[in-house]
Amino acid sequence: MGTYIGLLIAAIRGLLTSRQDLVLENLALRHQLAMCGRRPRVRGGDRLLWVTLYRRWAGWHSALVVLKPDTIVRWHREGWRQYWRWKSRQRRGGRRRIAQEARDLITRIARENPRWGAVRIRGELLALGHDVSAASVRRYRRLALRRPPSQRWHTFVTNHRHDLWAVDFFTVPTLLFQTLYVFVVVSHDRRRIEHLNVTARPTAAWVWQQVVEATPWGRKPGVLLRDRDRCYGADFIARASRIGIETVLTPIHTPQANGVVERLIGTLRRECVDHIIPMNERHLRQVLREYVVYYNLTRPHRTLALEPPEGARIPQRIGAVAATPILGGLYHRYERKAA
Repeated sequence: MGTYIGLLIAAIRGLLTSRQDLVLENLALRHQLAMCGRRPRVRGGDRLLWVTLYRRWAGWHSALVVLKPDTIVRWHREGWRQYWRWKSRQRRGGRRRIAQEARDLITRIARENPRWGAVRIRGELLALGHDVSAASVRRYRRLALRRPPSQRWHTFVTNHRHDLWAVDFFTVPTLLFQTLYVFVVVSHDRRRIEHLNVTARPTAAWVWQQVVEATPWGRKPGVLLRDRDRCYGADFIARASRIGIETVLTPIHTPQANGVVERLIGTLRRECVDHIIPMNERHLRQVLREYVVYYNLTRPHRTLALEPPEGARIPQRIGAVAATPILGGLYHRYERKAA
């Protein structure tokens, strides 16, 4: 009896249900059967189908077997958010973006001139054919300068190189493994070695004596660049200031801030002390002073257009070429001898 009643109810339901609802119900049930037979069960296409049924079919919840109604509603809301996010990206509001070339110029000018304001940069852009508002310049300038404007060490050294000397120490071991300290003074203008000396005990008094010997007859730098080694003494800056020398200390653990003297020390090692074994302090001083004469008068420098620090050598085209050995033949100086 119950079976006949169930068939009757199903027949009445089929008569009352439209053909479209039957097709959608059949689709929903078949789709859920297909979901049960694969892994993973839920994919992007499944979400799209059920969200569409949720929007277009009023009886969607009656066909749910595998999924829950709350799941379909959550998918619909997520799809709604994704749709409006995509639609907002397609239609960008606000003013039209300026050309890429103008943005690159603003970034470049702001970094190369960190103390320039937006109006000054806008004036340069107008001269270069870019009519950009000051507000746009401020926006891209702010992105280019993420830290307070300050000159770099390269800028400082370039502006002071005609009046800037640098000093530093390096060590050399002797034949009996004694450590000798070499103090070197170099000028930034022509990379000339102004002074060099050797000691086994670099005290503050000895260092100051080297500064006095490097500045005879009032010839002295305006700025002296050095590191924070304690052997200079606590009163070095005050004593240097009394004779008109300003001392600039490099930051901690930044040898690149004193790059000229560091490069010179590397040259002294590669071209001189790495090829000898000094017997004692006097021997090392003698070798280094001979090399300093060669360095200042003969050795060509790439930063000086292949000229030595003391100035260009006069070209000679007449006479036989003669070689003068330096450091026992480690290097040679070539000149033309008069006939």
